[in-house]
Amino acid sequence: MKLTVFVALVALSTGAELASRPALKLRGGAAAPAAAPSVVKPTGALKLKGGQAGGVDVGLLAAFAGWYLGNYYYTLNNKLALNAAGGATGFPVTIGFCQLLVGSMYALWLWIQPDCRPLPKVSVDDVMKVVPVAACAAGAHLASIFSMNLGAVSFSQIVKASEPAFAAAVGTALYSKKISKAKWLCLIPVIGGVCLASVKELDFSVWALLAACIANIFAAFRSNENKKLMDTPGLADRIGSVGNQFAISTLVGTAVCLPFWLATEASKFGTFVELFKTSGVLRSNVLTSGLYFYLYNELSTLTIKKTSATTQSVANTAKRVIVIVGVALALGESLEFMKMLGCGIGIGGVLLYSLAK
Repeated sequence: MKLTVFVALVALSTGAELASRPALKLRGGAAAPAAAPSVVKPTGALKLKGGQAGGVDVGLLAAFAGWYLGNYYYTLNNKLALNAAGGATGFPVTIGFCQLLVGSMYALWLWIQPDCRPLPKVSVDDVMKVVPVAACAAGAHLASIFSMNLGAVSFSQIVKASEPAFAAAVGTALYSKKISKAKWLCLIPVIGGVCLASVKELDFSVWALLAACIANIFAAFRSNENKKLMDTPGLADRIGSVGNQFAISTLVGTAVCLPFWLATEASKFGTFVELFKTSGVLRSNVLTSGLYFYLYNELSTLTIKKTSATTQSVANTAKRVIVIVGVALALGESLEFMKMLGCGIGIGGVLLYSLAK
């Protein structure tokens, strides 16, 4: 039963991506005017705020479902893989690197298949411009894995919910961004909620906290570097689609991770391979978590492109609650009142920060 549900979830995520792909292919140009209404109409229908009837964008709904479920199952399977590999004394870098490899192979497979996804028309210089974004994304990925490996997944997710505080600090200090007073005030419940959740965390680890904070710093740099990247004239047209953008970032991020893996865990890769061969739990969860990681990130990027900032903020907040509570229940982690109160206050602050002007 579990395997059947698992395969169905992968199919749902993949189907959502395929359903939305025509919109991605049309991003770059004004050609194919006959297909344009099918792209514009569903998005408009989503933004209707009254009771007015309108078409339902099934592809977008599937993308949201794939994003939520993919994020949940990635987080759960990632923790199961880490535990099967030895936990704190295991292979977090190897597992993270393997997940990126799985995503890279999936991206290449989509390009190889005829009429599946057109190749981007990028130059070497364009690819080099992606390196900062990809490196920060890979750093955030590995740091998140370290955090989940060293402590409770729910605690790691609560700390990661405070990412806006790090984004605000990095943006104002290094990218000359201006943050309104209202947004700064919204960071008070974000930070306070994380502190409150930490006080009653039964599986608290300073190293898990530090790793989650490092992941937030990488994510803050990634966000700012991605904004600079997308402002490059003509780059979006040459990349061609959201799918291509994420595929290139994943491939470059995997290459960036290779030296770090070689310097840390490559020397004991033989031990990991033997464990991979003998442990079905490790084998299945490494492969599936890699696929889920790629799918949910691409689908979340798609929802950003097709919805308003407000819709995205509310959806992202709901997603965090589902992942934190769902994974904690699945793994038997503590859900004490004080911890969940801190979680609610922190995530509520994140929502207010996202909506504040």
